Amino acid sequence: MSAIPSVDLNDFVSGDAKRKEKFVNEIGAAFEDIGFVALSGHFLSDELVGDLYSEIKKFFNLPQEVKDKYEIEGIGGQRGYTSFGKEHAKGKKEGDLKEFWHFGQYVEDNPKLQAEYPDNVTVDELPDFNRVGEETYKMLEKTAKYVLRALALHLNLEETYFDDYIKNGNSILRPIHYPPITEEPKNAVRAAAHGDINLITLLMGAHGKGLQVKDHQGNWVDAIAQPDQLMINVGDMLSRLSNNKLKSTIHQVVNPPKELWGTSRYSIPFFMHPVSDMPLNCLENCIDEDNPKAFEDITAGEYLHERLIELGLVKK
Repeated sequence: MSAIPSVDLNDFVSGDAKRKEKFVNEIGAAFEDIGFVALSGHFLSDELVGDLYSEIKKFFNLPQEVKDKYEIEGIGGQRGYTSFGKEHAKGKKEGDLKEFWHFGQYVEDNPKLQAEYPDNVTVDELPDFNRVGEETYKMLEKTAKYVLRALALHLNLEETYFDDYIKNGNSILRPIHYPPITEEPKNAVRAAAHGDINLITLLMGAHGKGLQVKDHQGNWVDAIAQPDQLMINVGDMLSRLSNNKLKSTIHQVVNPPKELWGTSRYSIPFFMHPVSDMPLNCLENCIDEDNPKAFEDITAGEYLHERLIELGLVKK
């Protein structure tokens, strides 16, 4: 049984002050404790979710030489395809047992950011792939905006504190394919233990066993969402900003039991990033005698670059 708390975004957007306060308190307490919640009431329709899974399965089933032409050199994997085993967790040499795709921001009214971000990559073989990816991206971004508004209130900030920082932010939608395992992996798992880089992550596809979260006692807890829920967790950027008040929790995707090695797993995280010049300096109201400032001042862009080098996606 999953020990991850559940919350309903409908409470926050209901227009009822008591329900809104309930949501803020529930998600705040969960993110101060285990750093994860299962969220219902998001903006993804069942039809859109079905379409997305259909399209990404079609893409990962394409011949390898077709997929390889969408792996773009020189952009640190920020857009398009990243082939199997290329990414590894911080401090690990072994590549994770996965391949993935990246959809990035659809910039509006900001030529400077449009020039800063790589272009999204169009898959010629699948006419609906990019349209469905863009629609999913925008619905997850909208969901994340309201979650961050609730967290702003929890941190005693203006409700819209994050709005300008996440508009046209450097967020990533990452459909992941963990292929069937064909031989005993040597020290490798589908995704080694790691913390996320960004503000918050919204995860589709955490409906079966595999995702595990490390609690404060060092135990691995299964994180399993209901079919209509997203799993949402705190990333390192938000942890830095809140001076560790909100916890970025270590998590992993373990290999299935041997009898299930022949199965694929798909999961689709949305990594909510701000614009690169957002300061991640610890908030003054999160610093006190018991909780002295734990992190150096840094911008989101500088921090992201450091982490991409650690993950092996960008060369020094």
